[in-house]
Amino acid sequence: MNNTKMVPVPSRSIIPERDSDKAPILEAFNLGIDFGGLTAVDNFTIAVGRTEICGLIGPNGAGKTTVFNLLTNVYQPTRGLIMLDGKNTTGKSTYQVSRMGIARTFQNIRLFSKMSVLDNVKVGLYNSTKCSFISSVLRLPQYFKSEKQANEKALELLSVFDMESHAYDEAGSLPYGAQRRLEIVRALATNPGIMLLDEPAAGMNPSETWELMENIRKIRDKFQIAIMLIEHDMNLVMGICEGIAVLDHGKIIAKGDPEQIKSNPAVIEAYLGKKEA
Repeated sequence: MNNTKMVPVPSRSIIPERDSDKAPILEAFNLGIDFGGLTAVDNFTIAVGRTEICGLIGPNGAGKTTVFNLLTNVYQPTRGLIMLDGKNTTGKSTYQVSRMGIARTFQNIRLFSKMSVLDNVKVGLYNSTKCSFISSVLRLPQYFKSEKQANEKALELLSVFDMESHAYDEAGSLPYGAQRRLEIVRALATNPGIMLLDEPAAGMNPSETWELMENIRKIRDKFQIAIMLIEHDMNLVMGICEGIAVLDHGKIIAKGDPEQIKSNPAVIEAYLGKKEA
């Protein structure tokens, strides 16, 4: 359990005290989306500090992945505003918001399974590639220089998870837990200010989950970025998250640090149901 002191910000959210002298890396104000006559997310307001590890939790069907889709502009919100590193993301494409500094992983693994581990990471480096199309086609010196730099950077990122020895293995041949880690490395390769991890511990055994928790902390500390995760493993959430928002039926029903969330009656009711009189 961490004991980070959390402080309020004007958007009715909390962020770690150490981040309070800087604007949040991500803010959402009154965010909502309707599908036909159904409101999937409503009045979602949150702020994420620049080095915060925060959690978004809630029962199945609460709207958590929909929120991630909104924050990454997979869906355009029906109402509300998203500010990423102080810039409005309204109307931007997923590619554009990625370049603005947000990366994510998915519930279901989305690797290029027939490509090498190294090449999967290099795909994520497109945000920092400085080689022109003409140089690539004509194999000019700039192309070979860019390729060398990409290989070195990809190997450096793989070393964060001690995966450099698998660099030339086919991604689809990796064990499940290693494929999950590779997805995180590829997201990290886009040079984000914040990473969104959608159920990163899904399918992992307890030792893999513990290792993941340590690696998430290592990433935050080494790269000084924010990490927001959706997760059902409460040991992971309570052990690593500093701020937690709880979603139920598309609305935030509680925000706080782990101790506040664990004892919140609305959260207990959402997960366990209401006691009969």
